[in-house]
Amino acid sequence: MPQESTDPASAFTELGRIKLGETDLDGVLNRVADLARATLPGADEVSITLVRESGPQTAVATGEIALRLDRVQYGNRAGPCLDAAAGKTTVSVPDTTADSRWNDWPARADEAGVGSSLSVGLPILDTIDGAMNIYGRQKNAFDCATVRLAQTLAGYAGIALANAHLYDSKANLAQHMQAAMENRAVIEQAKGIIMGDRRCSADEAFAILTRISQDSNRKVRDVAAALVARTQRARPPVS
Repeated sequence: MPQESTDPASAFTELGRIKLGETDLDGVLNRVADLARATLPGADEVSITLVRESGPQTAVATGEIALRLDRVQYGNRAGPCLDAAAGKTTVSVPDTTADSRWNDWPARADEAGVGSSLSVGLPILDTIDGAMNIYGRQKNAFDCATVRLAQTLAGYAGIALANAHLYDSKANLAQHMQAAMENRAVIEQAKGIIMGDRRCSADEAFAILTRISQDSNRKVRDVAAALVARTQRARPPVS
């Protein structure tokens, strides 16, 4: 059954109106892939490759074939999506049966039923390269107009993904800072309890917490939280 097509202008508008407070990076990635598949003529499957320091990975794929062909490239350390991501350029494979680049990747694509592919570099962040990969069953599935449309869509998508990544990074940082503040607060409470019981200094109280942590193979924060909870349970209720 043919997929429902999306008007390019509508796709661009939707990417520009994504509200990051209502979704996350994964949500944006999935929407970009779905819009590309629905907008680009000849696109049967779409994936998005992200290349970080740890290496390349497929962040999202609309089908198993796209995922499998991406992974072949990662295993070979060569392929159109890797070239597109590294060079922030467009790499076209009009006919997988007539292409000899990237070792055996074109032959593997042909075996999987893919006649042509198009990979467009995504301008995301300095520390992250990316590419939008479009796979078509037909040979010569992507004409010049489709290539230009894919490049325009990638430009909009790159902005949306960069913003989503920064938003997620800031949200994660805020969560870590909140957790650090909570950890510090409970440790300070535990130190106060020990200082009151042992009549010792703050440094001596922390040394006691650290020793218990090492002896019990638990985090200092967990030791402190257990002490605070036990002390609170032992206190008589306020009348």
